Amino acid sequence: MHDVAPLLLELGAVVLGVSLLGLLAHRIGISPVPLMLLAGVGLGTGGVVDITHAEEFIGPAAEIGVLLLLLMLGLEFTAAELAQSLARHSRSGLIDFALNAGAGFLVGLLLAMPLPACLALAGITWVSSSGIVARLLTDLGRLGNRETPAVLSILVIEDIAMAIFLPVLIAVLTGAEWWQALGAVALAMGAVASILFASRSASVSLGKLLTHPSDEQVLLRLLGITLIVGGLTQLLGASAAVGAFLVGIAVPSSLATRARAILSPLRDLFAAIFFFSFGLPIVPAELLPVLPAALLLAIVTTGTKLMTGWMAARRDGVQRRGRLRAGAALVPRGEFSIVIAALAVGAGYPQVGALAACYVLLTAIGGPILARYITPVKRPAIV
Repeated sequence: MHDVAPLLLELGAVVLGVSLLGLLAHRIGISPVPLMLLAGVGLGTGGVVDITHAEEFIGPAAEIGVLLLLLMLGLEFTAAELAQSLARHSRSGLIDFALNAGAGFLVGLLLAMPLPACLALAGITWVSSSGIVARLLTDLGRLGNRETPAVLSILVIEDIAMAIFLPVLIAVLTGAEWWQALGAVALAMGAVASILFASRSASVSLGKLLTHPSDEQVLLRLLGITLIVGGLTQLLGASAAVGAFLVGIAVPSSLATRARAILSPLRDLFAAIFFFSFGLPIVPAELLPVLPAALLLAIVTTGTKLMTGWMAARRDGVQRRGRLRAGAALVPRGEFSIVIAALAVGAGYPQVGALAACYVLLTAIGGPILARYITPVKRPAIV
């Protein structure tokens, strides 16, 4: 029991600190995400205080936080709505790739990086953070906005596209044979297709399983299913976040409202830990030398994401202010960008690591602030 004491003390301090940051963020009228990210940087590797004992809990809890964020987002929509939106926004997904991955690749060339490093940088600048965007839409009360289906479609398309991009990137970084990359792509796409089909056909069975008078049973069953589906999706080469989102989609509308009420406190706890943990591995001393390049990259790709959101929302007939909100919501980069950077560093391209960390931090902090203030928003009073 003595060995548990440092973990409990650190974890308790983290939870209370995150609580105070959330209160401060609501006082000044912004999302708490930027403040939590900065706190993670300050208390992580090379920061003011290094969190060591609590990391064994924070790591897995952060992964659960992402899954819960996407599960809750999926509960807001139906399988039919998702299918229609994805079909309508396939062209928006191509535009997203061309603008944002293209911008990262070109900036890599301007920085005289090797071609594999440029390809990694393209992936880093392409994919928005599903976890941050999901929390942002909730914080700003925009889940019911007309532009939100376009935003979600872009996120889902990006996450599905990672099933193709990551095996190709790994093959390029490691010099693997083309057929190995092709096999990994086929396996991942088969997994995604199976889960998409299952999310549409399993709604009735899932509804029967979740129908129970006990909130405890609903919570445990839905959380267990989400973790299993997320784990299987990850094992098969796709994103666990996609699996969690599709579980939420599959929950019948008649149960979705109750599920949201039951899961909300759990989502808030684990999501807060996720955002805090995001900054822990970032070394502040490594950020300053790459700050000019990262700032350039952030400015360029903020513009390209604004264009992506503008065009995607326009396809849904959304007016000018909604198009701006859609673009701003897509600005934050996050978990996939860090994964891609780690792959590049592990393959012998260390220059990608610090640049990606600084870039992700800039967009993850600047994106929520931009989304909050890009158009006037009336917020309910916080008691």
